[in-house]
Amino acid sequence: MELNINCNQEKYKIILEKGIINKIGEYINLNRKVALISDEGVPEQYITAIKSQCNNCLTIILKQGEISKSFETFEFCLKELISNNFTRNDLIIALGGGVVGDLAGFVASSYMRGIDFINVPTTTLSQIDSSIGGKVGINVNKIKNCVGAFYQPKCVFIDFDVLKTLNKRLFNEGLVEAIKAGLIMDKELFEMFESEQLDIEKIIYKSLVVKKYFVEKDEKEMHERKILNFGHTIGHAYESYYGLKKFHHGECVAMGMMKIIDNEKIKNRLENILKKLDIPTSNTANKEEIFEYIKNDKKAFSDKISIIKLKEIGCAFIEEIELERLRDIL
Repeated sequence: MELNINCNQEKYKIILEKGIINKIGEYINLNRKVALISDEGVPEQYITAIKSQCNNCLTIILKQGEISKSFETFEFCLKELISNNFTRNDLIIALGGGVVGDLAGFVASSYMRGIDFINVPTTTLSQIDSSIGGKVGINVNKIKNCVGAFYQPKCVFIDFDVLKTLNKRLFNEGLVEAIKAGLIMDKELFEMFESEQLDIEKIIYKSLVVKKYFVEKDEKEMHERKILNFGHTIGHAYESYYGLKKFHHGECVAMGMMKIIDNEKIKNRLENILKKLDIPTSNTANKEEIFEYIKNDKKAFSDKISIIKLKEIGCAFIEEIELERLRDIL
């Protein structure tokens, strides 16, 4: 399967195929210096699969988790590229989850003002959401993604087989982004999660179709693309509050969606799905501290903030509200 992303900045393909990790060289030029950026949680077999296709490969293995989305790791990667004489004609490959993709993409956007990079996502979260759309960046002072850029990859390779090595918690928390995609635009996608058996390949494909729609309409997130942030304003605040450690991104987004949905029937349906996936639906975070984190959100301006609400399942809209109203929602 293939999807074509047509942005002003870059046009590229998403290739979805079992075993595609073993034949990336058939689609993109690996006959140059390649920096393979991955982390300690990625199985060695996937790293080897890509290295075996390269003639000259620098491997950079990061610590696993949000700790790697930092200025220190960003600087380390840049220095590695400099000391190995990488040029603007060379390539960065991001092999891993959302953290690796965000960090490697930001390195690529900054090194010599832009070097090619491709995404090879290895988690449900990154395959469903973060590997496409060009959002790259790092965290500062525990605030999620507050430094970064829009920088599109040259290609995204989605290999369904790599998901087999994920533990249950990581696998399920990534599915929250697909549930979100269903809630904001695709009722059938949402209803798939109410079935006994989950068709993961179809779920990933349909989620990417939703994201493709918004990315192509609004590449720089000036208006419509903000709808993809449903549940994220409060979710990111939860991540920051817990030091980017206690809960995974998808779990925080799930709790954020539960807070922002005001239709009880929809909320109950979502809660049932989340419980089936062992995703938390609430927490004991201090509401005032959460509110302080939200005031640093990118969607906040002056005393107002843009939030995403649902009209019904499959239909979302942007609402600009007073920050104080969001305090009441919390």
